[in-house]
Amino acid sequence: MTRHAHLVGSVGLSDAETVFATVAEELGACCSRIPDGETGARSHWVRWQKGTFEGAALLEAVGHKQLPGFNDTVERVFYKLKAGADPADLDFGELGYAREALASWTVFDKMVEAGRIGRDVRFQVALPTPVALLTTFVELPDRAACEPALERAMLKDLERIQAGIPNDRLSIQWDVCMEVLGVEGGLPLHYDDGIAGGVERTGRLCAAVAPDVELGIHLCYGDPGHKHIVEPPDLSVSVAFANGICKASPHPVAFMHMPVPRDRNDEAYFAPLKELDMPAETRLVLGLVHMTDGAAGTRARMATADRLVTDYDIATECGFGRREASTIPDLLRLHRELCEG
Repeated sequence: MTRHAHLVGSVGLSDAETVFATVAEELGACCSRIPDGETGARSHWVRWQKGTFEGAALLEAVGHKQLPGFNDTVERVFYKLKAGADPADLDFGELGYAREALASWTVFDKMVEAGRIGRDVRFQVALPTPVALLTTFVELPDRAACEPALERAMLKDLERIQAGIPNDRLSIQWDVCMEVLGVEGGLPLHYDDGIAGGVERTGRLCAAVAPDVELGIHLCYGDPGHKHIVEPPDLSVSVAFANGICKASPHPVAFMHMPVPRDRNDEAYFAPLKELDMPAETRLVLGLVHMTDGAAGTRARMATADRLVTDYDIATECGFGRREASTIPDLLRLHRELCEG
């Protein structure tokens, strides 16, 4: 069995070059794709997209809210359509994901040419689904009306990324978070059937990924304040999404990431994996690495997982862009230790 480490997205270091260099040095052949770490303003996932909604001419702010279940004190601005606005005219412009990815790709490519990153390592770009942005920034009654424009904007950014980066060196990961949380009783969704609606929407996004680009999915429960917004009772919702997305996606899914909380090394949590029905080419990634209990605690979770699945890669349960930078090399070395034995 060859086990690899997967990095979900954010890495709390100073800039993309530092992320690339640190990951390549600490993980080596254990890592087949490297993200730019979503550094700087992007370290808090979608929060940096406030300007997108603030600048949309047909939207207006309706005040601040602290989102229920978010273990932080941030009051977020919500928006709604202006009176009389036609959603068909809504234009979000460039979201900025392509701009950031293309800038980081330039750094990544130079480091490959210099021999600092292996030529077989892909550049990974994690993108939130439109549902994530809608749920975070738009009032519930207007989300459905705003969704087509936001999906168009996201797919335009994806198109620019794929046009600017050699497809056989690119990996796209869709972050499926608010869809999962909605099913688990988190923030309300703007569509009725949580799993079916989330699967259908994610399938559309997957269809836009170019044939030679690697495609993966991160099923996420968030980590504001270093705590899940909703604690998953087990992996049943993740398995339902994984099975559905793999069937809905016309593009092969290369990897499927699922979270494992630190205190869950019981078989009941992993038991739904018996119902996992993904194609052979889809690699399961279990987010069971936790720095706080180290190799021993992670191996206990792996021992339980081993009773349900025979082969999988490892990761943390979410990104670690909010970690103290000095702890990150040790966390990466923990991944490597677990991959190597």
